[in-house]
Amino acid sequence: MAGKVCIVNESNWEQEVLNSDLPVLVDFWAPWCGPCRLIAPVIEELAEELEGKAKICKLNTDENPNIAMKYGIRAIPTIMVFKNGQVVDTKVGVQPKEVLKSLLI
Repeated sequence: MAGKVCIVNESNWEQEVLNSDLPVLVDFWAPWCGPCRLIAPVIEELAEELEGKAKICKLNTDENPNIAMKYGIRAIPTIMVFKNGQVVDTKVGVQPKEVLKSLLI
């Protein structure tokens, strides 16, 4: 996985996502999810392209069920965009890179 993608979990969620000064895109995924594997390269490209402008994170829903439950994740991949600690947009399923990029800039 590219070094630019931030891996979030229950111990760093508040610091990396909720308290971020930058907009944060969180990819809720799981290793067994085929569509999640399809979108993974797009997530990595966004992390490269938007470095310094937005934070791109991934959260494994299998390993962090409490966060997934808190945000009502029922299908993966689910992409949520946070600004100032609040969810401002949600997309479910594989999305084109330009759609995801437009959520952040």
